[in-house]
Amino acid sequence: MSKLEQAIVAIVEVFEEYAGKDDQKSQLSKAELSELIKNQLSSGAFKDKVDPENIKEVMDDLDKNHDGEVNFREFSQYVACLAKGYYKKKHGDNKPCRRNK
Repeated sequence: MSKLEQAIVAIVEVFEEYAGKDDQKSQLSKAELSELIKNQLSSGAFKDKVDPENIKEVMDDLDKNHDGEVNFREFSQYVACLAKGYYKKKHGDNKPCRRNK
């Protein structure tokens, strides 16, 4: 597989791994999202983009349909925002990613 294909598979597998911890296998609960962020976004490149201590704000930002959980569409949009932020940081533009609300 190409690097991009591997990245796509990894994103889906990470979502499924953490979403599969309770009865709602296709959604991330607040606890699952918190665990995912703590375990998967801990390097210096991403740690300043997400504050695990403030998971409620992260959850509110991601949960666009206000159902108390994050579905794969919402999660994938967040991953895209993180990728954009990483790209900007790498190229000297440290402005935070702003998503439409």
